[in-house]
Amino acid sequence: MARRLKWPPDPDRVEEIFARLARVMPEPKTELNFTNPFTLVSAVALSAQATDVGVNKATAKLFAVADTPQKMAALGVEGLTPYIASIGLYRNKAKNLIAMSQILIERHRGEVPLNREDLQALPGVGRKTASVVLNELGIEPAIAVDTHVFRVSHRLALANANTPDKVEAQLHDVVPEHWLPKAHHWLILHGRYTCVARRPKCEACVISDLCPARPDLMAEAAAVQRPTRSTTARAKPAPRSGSKPR
Repeated sequence: MARRLKWPPDPDRVEEIFARLARVMPEPKTELNFTNPFTLVSAVALSAQATDVGVNKATAKLFAVADTPQKMAALGVEGLTPYIASIGLYRNKAKNLIAMSQILIERHRGEVPLNREDLQALPGVGRKTASVVLNELGIEPAIAVDTHVFRVSHRLALANANTPDKVEAQLHDVVPEHWLPKAHHWLILHGRYTCVARRPKCEACVISDLCPARPDLMAEAAAVQRPTRSTTARAKPAPRSGSKPR
């Protein structure tokens, strides 16, 4: 069973965690490419169950022809689909993106509403997408809890809840206010490149000595790397009675 510290965590340890992450990532940003609030919310909505790299490849061509709700709506579902066919759940995402564009035109004068209530009312935009948009644009110090944030938060004992929404609430309780605006990006990037799901890079981690899960993670890694007995080393069976040895 993995070792975990009691929640809430020690405030001094939390402060040191984010201070170190700030030193190695002073200006963390989303890895999704965007040029305005509309392309940002579109890219984030498309990134659900997809990689940022894959989304960027698709939106490079899409945003060149449709970087406003008006242009996107003009494409229609059939016109939009070929641009995002390489992304998971693309059919449903195409419908949502066109519906979102139409609502922005009809109800918001073609502008993305930069408040949580109106954002989450848009098709394809849930709490996590709204949090990413509001945080990236500096409107709200939100923490969107994806798989990376969920994993890192538990390993660092910053949270112990079993749902993304509850983990988000716990993080807002324990992360110092002055680190909140960038905490989302630090946790995501740390989980994406260092504290990965399989074989986390504890030896290269700047906060490994502050991580209560490190002993168990290192033990798991050692177990995976432990050599197994080679089948070629097995003893040959004894010859059958009466047969000549070769």
